[in-house]
Amino acid sequence: MPEIIPIRDLKNTSKISEKCNKIDEPVFITKNGYGDMVIMSMRTYEKTLGRIEVYNKIQESKKQLEEGNIVDGEDFLKRLKDKYAL
Repeated sequence: MPEIIPIRDLKNTSKISEKCNKIDEPVFITKNGYGDMVIMSMRTYEKTLGRIEVYNKIQESKKQLEEGNIVDGEDFLKRLKDKYAL
């Protein structure tokens, strides 16, 4: 269940930091009962960016497959070995 706190609770920054690092997921901040901001630990932020990067790579790969832009694995490895004398 997501952690939701009112904006007035942001005054206690140490407690908020501790909470963000403990739960390892975003904390949603409300203002006048409505969603206003999201805060998270650096670890959660970096993990989220990593996931986004993976999803983007998957989408890029799917697009290449749809366009027929594919390469035979064995041929590719042979070209690499030839190019770099491996």
